[in-house]
Amino acid sequence: MAIISVQNATPVSLKFLTFQSIQIPMGLVLAFSAVVGLIGMALLQPLWGLAGIGQGNSRLEDDAEFFVDDEDF
Repeated sequence: MAIISVQNATPVSLKFLTFQSIQIPMGLVLAFSAVVGLIGMALLQPLWGLAGIGQGNSRLEDDAEFFVDDEDF
């Protein structure tokens, strides 16, 4: 990511709806986006774990169908 950031030093301005940012280097936009994504995933991952508690062990039960004992053959 550092190499891409250094190579993309051209200034860009971001536009969202009617808002427009100041001119900032593209590498800085990439780095900021990566950091926001990492922090967002770190905050949302525990919430996904809490949502999965109500489902029980359905995934483990589904996986059990595919295991076959060699002794039966």
